[in-house]
Amino acid sequence: MKIGIVGLGLMGGSLALSLQKLAFVKEVYGLDHNSQHQQEALKLGLVKDFIDFETLCSMDVIILAIPVNGVIQSLQDLEGKIAPSTTVIDLGSTKEVIVKAVPQSIRQNFVAAHPMTGTEHNGPAAAFDGLYHDKVVVLCDLEESGTQQQEVAVRIFSGIHMRLSYMHAHEHDRHAAFISHMPHVISYSIANTVLAQEDKYNILAMAAGGFRSMSRLAKSSPHMWEDIFRQNRGNLLDAIELFQAELDAFKKDIKNEDWDKVSEKMHKGNELEEIFS
Repeated sequence: MKIGIVGLGLMGGSLALSLQKLAFVKEVYGLDHNSQHQQEALKLGLVKDFIDFETLCSMDVIILAIPVNGVIQSLQDLEGKIAPSTTVIDLGSTKEVIVKAVPQSIRQNFVAAHPMTGTEHNGPAAAFDGLYHDKVVVLCDLEESGTQQQEVAVRIFSGIHMRLSYMHAHEHDRHAAFISHMPHVISYSIANTVLAQEDKYNILAMAAGGFRSMSRLAKSSPHMWEDIFRQNRGNLLDAIELFQAELDAFKKDIKNEDWDKVSEKMHKGNELEEIFS
């Protein structure tokens, strides 16, 4: 099959590298309006070549590795221009707004997916083979996709060794707010708190593993994450409020020097590692 990837940043570029290794993938092409990204992607061998929108529509599989608003616009642009057999897969970080925006005439062509992976880096130079290996990909409302499109999506993600999970779009967005979107808000807040101090350089000179781990996500693209926060605003606000309540409780116990309660909270938090393991 021939695959066209729209957006050759970290996600699209890394996927392109992995797809090239699959026996059933004949060629991988790219579409990116950023001319610098095009040059970098070709130099790095992420795709065979770049194509225009008309040629993209003739691909067997179209993958939208761009921000959510771009995904929605692309789906509208594809209406009436792709064959019934074409599979369109998006990699957006929020799903419900995308699923609701898919033109009904191409709904069977569409598969809503969110690979739960990434780094704080962006652009073609950030792409690497293995980003998707052994990571979870959430496929949302898959029953609304065509049978062929379901099979193609499963074949692709299984082929690059991802672990498949299935849920409804609204469930995905609720869960993503807690494990992905809220952590980014916290990371930006930690970074801004330190940067607001007069002696920030002395503070950062002391930074070790803990701070670097907590602030790493603050390196992420503001443009991309503003889009995500906007699309998942309600769920994100719920997650922030619950986190804030937990933080306030911690603050109260420390202020009152109730070290038994502080210890109890920390031990409770240790249970998270048991779930992961």
